[in-house]
Amino acid sequence: MESRTRRVGRPPQDASQRLARAHHILDIAGDLVLRWGYDKTTVEDIARQAGVAKGTIYLHWKTREELFTALLRRERVEMITEVRRRIGEGPATLRELLRLLASEILGRPLIRASVLGDSEVLGRLTRQKRDRPAGAELGGGFPGYFGTLLEHGALRSDLSPAEHVTTLVSVLYGFLSVSPMMPAGYRPADERLAELIADAGGRALEPGGPVPAADARAVARATLEYVDAAVETAQRKLRVSLGTEESTP
Repeated sequence: MESRTRRVGRPPQDASQRLARAHHILDIAGDLVLRWGYDKTTVEDIARQAGVAKGTIYLHWKTREELFTALLRRERVEMITEVRRRIGEGPATLRELLRLLASEILGRPLIRASVLGDSEVLGRLTRQKRDRPAGAELGGGFPGYFGTLLEHGALRSDLSPAEHVTTLVSVLYGFLSVSPMMPAGYRPADERLAELIADAGGRALEPGGPVPAADARAVARATLEYVDAAVETAQRKLRVSLGTEESTP
């Protein structure tokens, strides 16, 4: 029987092999962009370091921009999944959610660069950040989540839904953006900065005073459901970028 040799660049027939190869390529791309920056990292560089043909990469993603979009989407999946794990171990409150989210952003260089629009790391990709609405890392479910918090007395009632979201985004992005500009002696450590963000957000949005136990349990359920939905949304977007799911309008 005539032996069959797979052509160079042809994707593995097994879907799991193809997916593993995609993740390997993304691992290499992440390392290189943190080392050299997006603008200096070419598809040729990634292919060489990953040990694949350049054409193999284009079997997964049509453009370099699509490859790096997949990389950032994977980072967001890992970030929000870790937030879900950690918040499941402690108080599932808005204040704790904000602390964990800030902690994860600060601890992940690519996410941090994306949030801060760091052109040294992401170069031209920072345009994508400017085109995305502020608060994109928070997901699209915050209005509904805030509605539940308001219903159970865990959110200020004198602010409109838009003001709730604006306040939260301003606290999170404001602290993250200003800290690098401060003199060295005034910059808190990352974990302390996350605590300051959570404290400021809580003081700005919470009504003050204890929440009854039944309402606290409802708030915890709503917080976990919000994060679960955010994880699902992030995973779906990543599957689209990895070619394992079709994009939907």
